[in-house]
Amino acid sequence: MDRYMIVSPHNAEDCDKAVREVHAAGYLHHFEWGCKDEDHTGYAILEAEGHEHAKQIVPWWLRDRAHVSRLVKFGKSAKEHPHEKSA
Repeated sequence: MDRYMIVSPHNAEDCDKAVREVHAAGYLHHFEWGCKDEDHTGYAILEAEGHEHAKQIVPWWLRDRAHVSRLVKFGKSAKEHPHEKSA
C-alpha cells in the first residue's frame, strides 16, 4: 500500500459535524485539524490502496473539496527524483 496525504477543508459551521463523522468512521486518530487557528481543514497521512480508497475516508459531503496526494520519498540519487535530469 502507498501512503497518502489528505487535505479536507470545511466551513467553520461544519467543524463539529466533520469531526464527529471522521470519528464515527474510525479515522479520528489519523487526522489533525487546523480549526483552532481559523484553518478549517482536516489533515491526515495514512496508508491506502489508491487515491479513491484514501478519499473514501473523508465524509461524503466533503469529498468534492478534499485533495489526496500520494507521498513518496526520494533518495540522494538524482535518478530517483522525477524532476532532476540525469547527467
